[in-house]
Amino acid sequence: MKHADLEGMGFIEFLLITDLQYGILQNYVFSALREGLNPQFSMRFQSCDENRKIYFGSSEPEDFRVGEDGVVYAERSFQLSAEPTEFVVSARDKETQEEWQMKVKLTPEPAFTGASEKDQKKIEDIIFPWQQYKDSSHLKRQKRDWVIPPINLPENSRGPFPQELVRIRSDRDKSLSLRYSVTGPGADQPPTGIFIINPISGQLSVTKPLDREQIASFHLRAHAVDVNGNQVENPIDIVINVIDMNDNRPEFLHQVWNGTVPEGSKPGTYVMTVTAIDADDPNAQNGMLRYRILSQAPSSPSPNMFTINNETGDIITVAAGLDREKVQQYTLIIQATDMEGNPTYGLSNTATAVITVTDVNDNPPEFTAMTFYGEVPENRVDVIVANLTVTDKDQPHTPAWNARYQMTGGDPTGQFTILTDPNSNDGLVTVVKPIDFETNRMFVLTVAAENQVPLAKGIQHPPQSTATVSITVIDVNESPYFVPNPKLVRQEEGLLAGSMLTTFTARDPDRYMQQTSLRYSKLSDPANWLKIDPVNGQITTTAVLDRESIYVQNNMYNATFLASDNGIPPMSGTGTLQIYLLDINDNAPQVNPKEATTCETLQPNAINITAVDPDIDPNAGPFAFELPDSPPSIKRNWTIVRISGDHAQLSLRIRFLEAGIYDVPIVITDSGNPHASSTSVLKVKVCQCDINGDCTDVDRIVGAGLGTGAIIAILLCIIILLILVLMFVVWMKRRDKERQAKQLLIDPEDDVRDNILKYDEEGGGEEDQDYDLSQLQQPDTVEPDAIKPVGIRRLDERPIHAEPQYPVRSAAPHPGDIGDFINEGLKAADNDPTAPPYDSLLVFDYEGSGSTAGSLSSLNSSSSGGEQDYDYLNDWGPRFKKLADMYGGGDD
Repeated sequence: MKHADLEGMGFIEFLLITDLQYGILQNYVFSALREGLNPQFSMRFQSCDENRKIYFGSSEPEDFRVGEDGVVYAERSFQLSAEPTEFVVSARDKETQEEWQMKVKLTPEPAFTGASEKDQKKIEDIIFPWQQYKDSSHLKRQKRDWVIPPINLPENSRGPFPQELVRIRSDRDKSLSLRYSVTGPGADQPPTGIFIINPISGQLSVTKPLDREQIASFHLRAHAVDVNGNQVENPIDIVINVIDMNDNRPEFLHQVWNGTVPEGSKPGTYVMTVTAIDADDPNAQNGMLRYRILSQAPSSPSPNMFTINNETGDIITVAAGLDREKVQQYTLIIQATDMEGNPTYGLSNTATAVITVTDVNDNPPEFTAMTFYGEVPENRVDVIVANLTVTDKDQPHTPAWNARYQMTGGDPTGQFTILTDPNSNDGLVTVVKPIDFETNRMFVLTVAAENQVPLAKGIQHPPQSTATVSITVIDVNESPYFVPNPKLVRQEEGLLAGSMLTTFTARDPDRYMQQTSLRYSKLSDPANWLKIDPVNGQITTTAVLDRESIYVQNNMYNATFLASDNGIPPMSGTGTLQIYLLDINDNAPQVNPKEATTCETLQPNAINITAVDPDIDPNAGPFAFELPDSPPSIKRNWTIVRISGDHAQLSLRIRFLEAGIYDVPIVITDSGNPHASSTSVLKVKVCQCDINGDCTDVDRIVGAGLGTGAIIAILLCIIILLILVLMFVVWMKRRDKERQAKQLLIDPEDDVRDNILKYDEEGGGEEDQDYDLSQLQQPDTVEPDAIKPVGIRRLDERPIHAEPQYPVRSAAPHPGDIGDFINEGLKAADNDPTAPPYDSLLVFDYEGSGSTAGSLSSLNSSSSGGEQDYDYLNDWGPRFKKLADMYGGGDD
């Protein structure tokens, strides 16, 4: 169902009325919220035909005016009386001249005194609209139905609740008992219970405060049924719009905003945009924000360097004088206020805007001195000779600060370059080409400094951006150099030793140094053919020059010579002498290959040979091949035919030649002037061949005729084998002689060391493990009282002295006398110069302590020794003679 809407400030009550055929206007009772205000509201006419052009009018045009958009304005200010003010608003179709009217009642609303809102308002039933036809002067109802316009409800209402909104009635309630209900979000759907309706009276109420920021409008549907539940009216939509209240402060998207602006910017330069949002209705004053700058820090050079667009939040510059070198950053406090910036009713919030002044190239680099000095030794490259320092007030390490240096004069040959140190921004004057002191002793360079980016508009380079660099060249001892280098000499080979070849001298570039003449020496001479005079550089030969030498490549022989001065420090230079050797006919041609194989029969028997000559044209081919006259068998058995300038064929002249190895001499002559010829021997192996011409007895022939190299190898192997055998025989004989010599040193009759050594090898028993070796090596320490005669020690041969007197043991000694007997014999042996080395005899005198075998002194010979016959010891030979004398009782 189409209907007209009335929107305004205040509480609206309406009744169900009938609609018209083409459009509907509704009758309102309007209550102003406060007295003394000019109420204004809007009317919206909705028609089934959207193309209708409706014009609104007022019955009181001097007091109220209706705009084309349906907004009702108060034309003057006036105080409403207690009685309702009524006027009629009409809507007319210009084409059809149809007209609709609506009666409006304005009632002043008294101030709130604490009484209930229900007592202050009285809901009236108004029946409308009326449609007035052109041919009739009275109002006529066309159709029965019920209409509910949108309801505007302020948010955050304080109540009391439930708060009555509107009474819904149907014009059929006079004849029927109706029941009213509402459905939709906020009623029977989440959030439920916000809106309730009295089923009998149709009074629609709200139960709690509303929040427009959560739900801006509610769409309900009203129902009217009879007591039996039968639908009486078609359901109608109810739209409840929540009127926005200024209950939200503006919020900036960022608490700190960062922006940049180039220094030196003109007024009006855009800097940045700050943005704040307000949760309130953006189309109402509650959500309309205005921006302003509260403070600026620092306030130099002006406290108002920036301004802000109060609606968009764009920050721009308003004053000149931005200089990064003085102020690098500005901090602005920005305030956003709603209610279109009303400081009384609007809510506000603040944020910080940090504006960084970016650098521009408004400061050129300036040298710290007008002249810089440096020095460099001659012939040195990649050497820094001077550091150029500059100052630049722009931001370091930016294109506006980084310096570039350019030489504008004083270096026409490009001897120098200037590099920039990326850290210090200094200019490094560097030598890139060797400088000769004898040519240039000083350079005066003109250098200009500039930045990587051009200077800002209107800025010029001052004189301090240009400087001079004075560079002194230091003379040093330079190396001599040969002229020319290399030197080429053409010479025929075969030049005899001692011949003067050429003179190869060097020059000393140091014209201003006092030093003696140069000295020459040979540095490289692969074939050792040359020598050079150390004073005058004259080169002579020491051997015959040979073009065919392995040291000559492509007819060229290279030798290197050294020239040295006596400067401080001494310097030297090298030069290369290239000798181009011209060929002479000094080599006779030779046959190749040296060996060949052919068959016994005449066919096939051709042997292809080639002449080889180390010389080159015209001293080489074509060659002449022939067989010598002697011996006669050569020409009788063989024939040779030249097939080209370098090749010939050797073949049998006779039908059959016995298998074997034949030496065939061949005379080859070259084409030189004079000619050179030689007789080369071709070793031909004649063999039996099969039908294919292949030798069948080549192994036998080869075995029968060993070459010279094989014979020499066999002889060498035989000689080496004989030498090894001879060396082995000599070594064996020498070993036998040494063994015999050792045996001759000992007298077999008097040498008793063997017995004593064998006795000593028995050890001292199981418990005799700690020997006193000093007693064995120095037996004279056992008896310190026995002093040996001076000079009597071990001897290699037996001296001629009188026989010593050894003690003689009695025939039946007492066991206790054995120890004394041994000690006496020991003394006699130590004093005997004829005895063999004493250490061999002393081995038996110590057997250790605690041995389970006991000692000799513990032997009890009284039971058997005295009665036993020891004479059989005399039959055992001279080695047992002493023992027989000791136990046999003999006088000797």
